[in-house]
This record gives sequence, structure tokens and C-alpha cells, in this order.
Amino acid sequence: MTYVVTDNCIACKYTDCVEVCPVDCFYEGENMLVIHPDECIDCGVCEPECPADAIRPDTEPNMDEWVTFNRKYSEMWPVITVKKDPLPDAEALDGQKDKLKTHFSEVAGEGN
Repeated sequence: MTYVVTDNCIACKYTDCVEVCPVDCFYEGENMLVIHPDECIDCGVCEPECPADAIRPDTEPNMDEWVTFNRKYSEMWPVITVKKDPLPDAEALDGQKDKLKTHFSEVAGEGN
């Protein structure tokens, strides 16, 4: 099992999760985070830390595409290990539908 970041992180990018991750398996894009599924140790400490409820276990239904998505971008983006401020519109966009289609950016984040 692994944990993955899903589309509710897009345009919010809360980083509370990276502070508690014992193996630094979060990677930062311009407007979201992902988890490298091969580095995640399935401890689950990140899931309750996410204010947007964007981190889910891959054992939930329909998570295969998110495992692939997280793997792809974690191999392209820089690791993030320090908490940062969320994006300016995070609160307003939290829970918005279809954020992958309307707000996703493939650009890498600033890194550490």
C-alpha cells in the first residue's frame, strides 16, 4: 500500500503533510504536491495532516490513476521537506470539482 495525493491538492498546496513525513517522499509542483509511491512507507501520518483531505490510501476505489500520476510527477519535481504557506486562493478553491482539468500545472515547484 501507498498513500497518494489527489486532485483536491491542486491550487491549494497545503504543506502540513511534508513536516510529518519520516521519509521525505513528497515532491513539489507549481500548484500541488505528490508522493513518490515507491518511497512512501505507508505510515499514514500525512493523511490526517492535510486540511484539504487530498491524501488517500491507494486501497480506496479508483486510486490506480492517482498512483500513476504521483509516480510520474514525483520523478520530475523536486523533493519538499519544509512547510510553506498554501497558495493564496487555497481556502476558496478547496473542494472545487475537476481541478485536474481546470487548475493543474506540470511546472516544477521552487524546491528547497
